[in-house]
Order: sequence, then structure tokens, then C-alpha cells
Amino acid sequence: MLSVQKSAVAFALALLVSLVWLSLPAAAQHGGGTAVQAVEHGDAEDGEAPAAVSAGDEGAGHAGDEAAAVALEGAGHGHGQGQGQGQGQGQGGAPHGTLHLDGADLGLFWVIPFVGILMSIALGPLVAPHFWHAHFGKVALGWALAFLVPFALVFGFDLAAYETLHTALLEYIPFLILLGSLFTVAGGVRVTGSLRGSPIVNTAILAIGTAIASWMGTTGAAMLLIRPLLRANAHRRYRVHSVVFFIFLVANVGGSLTPLGDPPLFLGFLKGVPFFWPTEHMLAPMLVVAIPLLVVFFAMDAYFYGKEGKPPAPPDGDVGRLGLEGKVNILLLGGIVAGVLLSGMWDPGVTLTVYHVPVDLQNLARDVLLVGIAVLSMILTNDESRRLNGFSWFPIVEVGKLFAAIFVTIIPAIAILRAGTEGALEPIVSLVNQNGEPVQAAYYWLTGLLSSFLDNAPTYLVFFNTAGGDPELLTGPLQNTLLAISAGAVFMGANTYIGNAPNFMVRAIAQESGVRMPSFFGYMGWSMLFLMPMFVLVTLVFFI
Repeated sequence: MLSVQKSAVAFALALLVSLVWLSLPAAAQHGGGTAVQAVEHGDAEDGEAPAAVSAGDEGAGHAGDEAAAVALEGAGHGHGQGQGQGQGQGQGGAPHGTLHLDGADLGLFWVIPFVGILMSIALGPLVAPHFWHAHFGKVALGWALAFLVPFALVFGFDLAAYETLHTALLEYIPFLILLGSLFTVAGGVRVTGSLRGSPIVNTAILAIGTAIASWMGTTGAAMLLIRPLLRANAHRRYRVHSVVFFIFLVANVGGSLTPLGDPPLFLGFLKGVPFFWPTEHMLAPMLVVAIPLLVVFFAMDAYFYGKEGKPPAPPDGDVGRLGLEGKVNILLLGGIVAGVLLSGMWDPGVTLTVYHVPVDLQNLARDVLLVGIAVLSMILTNDESRRLNGFSWFPIVEVGKLFAAIFVTIIPAIAILRAGTEGALEPIVSLVNQNGEPVQAAYYWLTGLLSSFLDNAPTYLVFFNTAGGDPELLTGPLQNTLLAISAGAVFMGANTYIGNAPNFMVRAIAQESGVRMPSFFGYMGWSMLFLMPMFVLVTLVFFI
């Protein structure tokens, strides 16, 4: 009965927000104009991208390319698909003759539900931990409805249905399939033997993860190594710092060197940036961040290890030489990466349309392939090995429910951002160019800070196009500007739990294993203390 009452309270709060919102004047709700436009075939003016987005993108084919960029790793929130399309397309890559949400006409009021779900994630576990653990899905649903109900009433059911389906079919479902397949496959790899969590071993795990993240994606590297790290340190008293630095390095900074590492870089590759451009130009900034972080981590872990009395790992029956169980899953991880790359490079020109939402065949094939790989992993991996690995489905369930609300409520935030200098965030976007010249430090910090809370893929795309959108110029005379955009998008996803998808997943797995992870704001305290000095150093060395 109490559960039903709490659910009713959550729904009532969401409904109350909706009613208050609807009581606002229309001008306050959406900037005084209509945000719904019809993109007619052949009407280039209506189909043009907003001021901050160059009209040089190549049309509908890029929707699938950007979807592949997000699917490469889950990418924070997944709103990289179909964003920033050029002439002849509406928001989200909508084809001719479909509804179009113009972010230039949206007020910041529409971002309230997005802020609400973030605050719920931040405060719920602190203020009402038992309620949150039992009902976080209902709270997420409440915030999603707090956006969708007023949006449908103000702008119409058709546009609300289109935006919801666009987000579900092109963004959320591929995001969850990729994350779930990586979670399933990596969860079948178990390190055997007496791996003990000493400072040297822990630092080596973080260094290895940082090195491989650029080649198998930050999500793949994080899912592969987080459980071995947790098992190696199960006997330790102080473990939080190991997981936090793991998120910093393996789940974010390590993905700097190739388009495989992080979705923004893959998106740049699809726009014409050479494959090894990040390897050549991002290596130095990555080392400036990664090496000091590894040194600081080793010193901190050595201090805590000594404070604990250098505890030996208790015998657990799993002693002897180090080895791997479930080696077939390593091959399956390679299959996941290959499937994602294939979806970005293979274009059969076949598109299925669901209520004006184009679903490219290559992306549908990728999702089916990833589901099949996950099923294969479950069949081929010994159940006992998964049990000993501490595998459970709760982390992926938690991420799936919470990110469903994030994906829905972030719709107006991304639309406003894409409007560039014509949107409500015009004062911020305008800072990146002064007197016709790019301000590289501004590109770096604005791309990074927005990537900390929004998805780094569309954020990268917006500033890529703001800087001209020409890959020849951006890899030539303006290469420092592209470097600033790339570094900001990749590095600063580590600032919050929601800055990159593996951040939240690693947190969920660690908590499931008994590690008392910091709250949303508590984690931001760690990032402010340890990451911000590194980011300032990068600014001074490369962008001033």
C-alpha cells in the first residue's frame, strides 16, 4: 500500500509541474513565437540549419552517420544522431515535409524537466535513499511526463509523437542496445588468479584501460576492466578513489586518440577529419591530463594502502597464475566494435520510415547484430563464471530507466543549443568568436562544460559547424580550433556522472559491488578538485 501511495505522490508532483507550466503565458513558455514549422520540399530557407550550424552538411545520409557516432559507445546521452543537419532537413534530420521543432523559438522554461531529472539523480539517493532505490523508475517517468504532457498540449500531439519516436528509434534504443551488449559481453570476461589491489596493480589497470580505450571505445574498455578492478580491491577499506579515477581515465580521457574512442571523434571522422588526426594532435593534451592523474592516483592509493596496513587479500579459492575465463567474449567485443564501424561506413541507401522518422538499414542491422552478440555471450559463457564475476542485471536496468527520462527531457535543451546565436543560449555561443577570429580557449571550455551535462556528440557538432564546418580548414589553418573542440568534448565528459554513458554504468556496477560511491554533487567535487587543474593546464599549454 505504501508503495502505491509513494507512486501516486511522484505522479502527482509531475502533474503539478505540468499544470503550473501550462499556466504560464504562451510567450514565457516558448519564447513568444511558434516553434513548429513545416519543412516543405524545395524550400531551402525553411530547411536551413540555425545560425550556429553551417548549411554544408550532406543531407539525409548524415543522420545515419551521426547515429553511428553515438552508437559507437553510448555517448553520454545519445543525442548525436540526426543533429545539425543541413539544407532540406529539419531538427533531428527530419526529411522533407515533416514536422520541425525550431529551437530558436524555445524559452529556457522547457529545460526545467531536464534539470529536474538531474536534480533527482543528484539528491534522491541522499534525501530518500530507500524510496529512490525502490522507485527511481517512477520518478524518471514523472519527469518525462512533465515535459511530454505540456509539450503535446502546446505544440500538438503530432510533433510530440515525432520527437519521442525520433529519440526512441534513432537514439535511446540504439544507445541501450550498445550499452547492454557491451555490459553483457564484458561481464563474461573474468580475471582468474590472485590479482591483489596494490597501488602498482591498480595504477597498471588504470593505465592499461586508458591505453586501450581509444581502440575499443571508452564504454568497452570500462566494461572490460571495472570488475577486475573491483575484485582486486574487494578486501580494501578505501576503494572510492579507485573507481573515481577509473571513470576519469578509462571512461573518458583514454578515448582521445582515435574515432573509435569517443563518439565526437567518430563524428568528426565522418565529416572528413582524417582517422589518425586525433592520434597525432590529441596525444599531447591526453598525456598532459592522463600522466598527472595516474601519478596523483598512485600517490593517493599508496597513502590509503599504507593507512590500511597494507592488507593482504584474503584467500578466496581463486589462487594461482593470472588467467582469463570467457576468452570468447574478447572476440565478441571485437565483433561489437566492427558492427558499429560497419554501420558508419556501409550505406545501402535503404531507409525505413516510422511516422516520419527515417531508420537506416545499416543501423537496424547493427542493432540486430549487437543483440545477437549479447545472446551469444550468454550462451557461450559459463553461468558460474558470471556469478563469480559479480554479474547482475540491476546496473543496466537502472541506467535504462534513468536515461530514458534524460533522453526525453533533453530534447528542448539540444534544440536550443542547435539554434546557436538565434537561441536562448546566444550569449554563450557568441563567446567563441570575437572580431571574426576564433577564441580557442572559449571553444575548449564551452564545448567541454556543455558536454558535461548535455551529450558531447551534438555539442561537438554545433561547435564544429560554428567554426566553419570545413574539415580541410579545421585540420589545416584552424587545427588548434578543432583541437580545442575535440579536447573539450572528450575530456570534460568526465566532469559529471551523466557526461558520458560509461560514467553512470561504472558507478552503478561499483555500487552493486558494495562501493559507497559519491553522490552526483560529491562526484563533481572530485572532478573539480582533480580534473579542473588539469583542464586549466591544457588551456595554458595549448589554447592561450
